[in-house]
Amino acid sequence: MPQKAIQQFMLGCAMNNERQARATLQAVKQAGYDGIELCSFMTHPAGLLVRLLTRAAGMPTGSGGKLDWPALVRESGLRVVSLHTDLGSVERDAAAAAAECRLYGTKYAVITGMYRFDYGSEAAVRALAERLNKAGAALAEQNVQLLYHNHNAELLRVNETQCAYDILLEQTDPAAVNFEFDSYWFAEGGADPLHWMRRLGPRMKLWHINDRGARHTGPAMTPILKTDSMELGTGSLPLDALLEQANANGVEAVVLESHRNWVDGSPVKSAQISAKWMNEHL
Repeated sequence: MPQKAIQQFMLGCAMNNERQARATLQAVKQAGYDGIELCSFMTHPAGLLVRLLTRAAGMPTGSGGKLDWPALVRESGLRVVSLHTDLGSVERDAAAAAAECRLYGTKYAVITGMYRFDYGSEAAVRALAERLNKAGAALAEQNVQLLYHNHNAELLRVNETQCAYDILLEQTDPAAVNFEFDSYWFAEGGADPLHWMRRLGPRMKLWHINDRGARHTGPAMTPILKTDSMELGTGSLPLDALLEQANANGVEAVVLESHRNWVDGSPVKSAQISAKWMNEHL
């Protein structure tokens, strides 16, 4: 059975100092989560560009980058299921990237979708696949596995029959590159996440989970509602079917991540509500 985990990104604004971080991690553990997925740009002080880009995307990192994260995670009793990093850092020093993964006791380094990258260019996506292959091979020499995490930009068409994700699946070497699949982002982009999970098969090592829907706030001005992330089991995604496929793929952890639209504006309360679905199904 996969582990139940949560993404550090979701909790950034609730972990700005040591006291707050301890209380948040304790609440997560008590809710039933087994692990946490860390971000290297949140376990270290983030540069201005990262802070601006994440804030513009509605995903602020918070100001906890100076905290002692190895100690905080160790005290929390949460297992680190993976560490998000950036491709450039792995390319510059794969040994250092692998050492940070080992520091937290995880075998997975996760590369997220590229900022300022042209996912509509077939040549650019093929070049990205080759970069991922080289970076993954370098990490594999250090006994760390590279995973690629999608958003929705990978659904851009690069030719008449393929999108960027098709190219990444076909052109990456399973010995060097595998995947952390985010079903919310593909659903948000208009794709069928179950179809893609079936295509990924055993290359899907981790699953980023979220639900999708709209909150009822009274009579609407229009019957067209804006959808957003929702607590698990409160939206419209076919989570039971997705979980069945994730289990068939042999995923090692199911990782909750939402960036906003939390119930009562609280990522901790949102995580606690989603934990109820996790605890019932995992």
